Amino acid sequence: MFELVSTRHNPMIDPALHVWGYEIPLYLFLGGFVAGLMVLSGVAFIRGGHERRSSVYSDLPLIGLVLLSLGMLALFLDLEHKLYVWRLYVTFQLASPMSWGAWILLLVYPVLLAGVVLRPPSAALWFVPGLEELSGRWKADRSRVRWIGIASIASGIGLGIYTGILLSSLGARPLWSSALLGPIFLVSGLSASAAFGHMMARDREESEGLAKADNAFLAVELALIALFLIGLMSAGEAQAQAAGLLIGGPYTAVFWALVIGAGILVPLLIQTLAVTHRIAHTPVAPVLVLLGGLALRFVVVYAGQASHWPRG
Repeated sequence: MFELVSTRHNPMIDPALHVWGYEIPLYLFLGGFVAGLMVLSGVAFIRGGHERRSSVYSDLPLIGLVLLSLGMLALFLDLEHKLYVWRLYVTFQLASPMSWGAWILLLVYPVLLAGVVLRPPSAALWFVPGLEELSGRWKADRSRVRWIGIASIASGIGLGIYTGILLSSLGARPLWSSALLGPIFLVSGLSASAAFGHMMARDREESEGLAKADNAFLAVELALIALFLIGLMSAGEAQAQAAGLLIGGPYTAVFWALVIGAGILVPLLIQTLAVTHRIAHTPVAPVLVLLGGLALRFVVVYAGQASHWPRG
């Protein structure tokens, strides 16, 4: 009895090796979504827009805390050796994106918790002893609120960009070999969070403001994706072939139909008509934005694993 080990992987003969399943794109989406929520809530803290209980901004830190925990669960499920996850936190490797990500995720939690403390008291948190008194003291100190807002924006930007850098740092896959993945995932997360706020806001002015912000994010995201594809196609043969997976390849339909069409162009059109008061605001556009952001992560992760460098 013997074991044969081969390092050969010919994409024309062997099947594509998908190491990552659904857990990673789900985690990347939730991480980017939470990053966007943190940036928006941080801006609200600085401007004082979170103080009203009816404001959607007052709910964003608590929602972010829940979603980040779900994302961490998805990441944990992907780990091969789950019992040793604690080892990520007994060292810090400057050259390792995984190490950076582990610590960023850990540091994001206290910032989100600080945002929850600033949230106006409600029945949902009545059981936390002393929370109302602590919230009152913190909100009375405008300097403290401002610094929490700055920390929320900074950590949100770091978390959002990291979700793209995690992929672009893995040089084995040419589709991911672009510095634009970080900004794309960050702007996509901002778009998803603005769309969510637009859908959930009870105040008409807030809802319309978030719809306008989402339109801006969608336009920037579309431009970045165009630059991403142009950059790949104008680089080497491997990158051009990787871009071909999205342009004429097996991932073309889902990329153009779900990510670009349903996830960006259609919501952009609907929300533009809504903010110019030609049609009523509708949850259709925000839902499409959220689904498009999720589809973007799945396409990039799965198509990236199918891309390869020439053997030779």
